[in-house]
Amino acid sequence: MPVKILFIGDIVGAPGREAVARDLHRLIDRYRIDLVVANGENAAGGFGITEDKAMELYSLGIDVLTSGNHVWDKKESYQFIQREDRLVRPANYPPGTKGRGSTIVKTAGGVSVGILNLEGRVFMNSLDCPFRTADKEIEQLKEQTNIIFVDFHAEATSEKVALGWHLDGRVSVVVGTHTHVQTADERILPGGTAYITDAGMTGSSDSVIGVKKELAIGRFLTQMPIRFEVAKKDIRLNGVVVAIDEMSGSAVSIERISLAC
Repeated sequence: MPVKILFIGDIVGAPGREAVARDLHRLIDRYRIDLVVANGENAAGGFGITEDKAMELYSLGIDVLTSGNHVWDKKESYQFIQREDRLVRPANYPPGTKGRGSTIVKTAGGVSVGILNLEGRVFMNSLDCPFRTADKEIEQLKEQTNIIFVDFHAEATSEKVALGWHLDGRVSVVVGTHTHVQTADERILPGGTAYITDAGMTGSSDSVIGVKKELAIGRFLTQMPIRFEVAKKDIRLNGVVVAIDEMSGSAVSIERISLAC
């Protein structure tokens, strides 16, 4: 039987956490999921993550949390990020940055899965090269498992697609996050890597990427700083389910999930 991983797209604030609480176990049962991974960098009030919100998500059934550039938004969480091995931040931050960029977890059936988080550089922070960082991290993860799941937190679709091709045949899955808009290009690349440019967002679809519409529009119209607030209507859970061959680490299938809550 293949190993099945459910990935939940960027969880935004309380509405996103409530969607997970409402629908996660139904999805686990429906797809016979072995491991649940979610991007949680916006789980606390829409910006950042805190220890209590991470623990809440773990208690709901999420096994591993990935993140991105907003993982640093809550300074009180820095020590938690440092010690928590179920939460990964992008691996291409400079040496000495708190936390870890990858981790190995086991499914309930005892199968080891490597989780790698990377951040893009196009229209984002000036970090170490995500492509070369991926090469190094994958070499180390391959010593323990053939199944490697990559969350590439990036803005530019070209950068995401390029990394997918760069890693094809060397990892099981490359899933894009950060833009909060689910793309419809899920596929298995020729080398056996499942790929999607963006898994989407778990939060309010009656919004601008999770933020109240009028606030986002106001910032675009005035170019003035406006405090964003999380939108709360028309909640949707977005993500993907990927089936992976345990022996080879190649993906067997990838299915997009977009569930109205």
